[in-house]
Amino acid sequence: MRLLLVNPNTTESMTAAIAAGAEAVARPTTVVESANPADGPASIENDADELCCVPHLLDVLQTAAQREQDRPDAYVIACFGDPGLDEARSLLGAPVLGIAQAAMHAAALLAGTFSVVTSMSATVPRGWQLAKTYTPGACLGVYACDIPVLRIDSDPATIEPIAELCAHALRTDGSGSIVLGCAAMARFAEPLSRRLGVPVVDGVAAATRLAEALEPLSPR
Repeated sequence: MRLLLVNPNTTESMTAAIAAGAEAVARPTTVVESANPADGPASIENDADELCCVPHLLDVLQTAAQREQDRPDAYVIACFGDPGLDEARSLLGAPVLGIAQAAMHAAALLAGTFSVVTSMSATVPRGWQLAKTYTPGACLGVYACDIPVLRIDSDPATIEPIAELCAHALRTDGSGSIVLGCAAMARFAEPLSRRLGVPVVDGVAAATRLAEALEPLSPR
């Protein structure tokens, strides 16, 4: 299958990291593509950024869907707020996955309950909104590390305060897993899971594997 992951912000280093995360878990037969808009916010850290990114995101998705050759079989919106997800699903004739929805369902299935650790405090209400919509009762807490997205993307040392916050969330909530609420945190999922001893779910990986699982069920 051919899978297109779209980073809704304009930061190409994040787009490359998202693609690498997907390729690390994808089947050998899956072709992973990635893209980001040329215009819009450099990072998405609040509701205004999400609203701003949606038109540019939809343009990227529609352009890919209109290809005569190598049209994607499925699409992933690689931002934890799942911006434009409903609009994209109404426009495209193929599965569209949001990384928050994929991660929350995966965590609920793996462990029953989860806590979300996200980037900025401004994104906490959106995290709660999505959790109550997607997995009612499974999310026990949403926490912000208040580290800007671009710093998480560029600074590997940010894993330390993120790990401390994850541990705090697990102690406070008694939850069975962690959902990482930012695509820039994707590379931390495996080391955090080893350190914390619970599933730590990255939405990029979850959406990639879910897209592959849905392929036999998708209309041709």
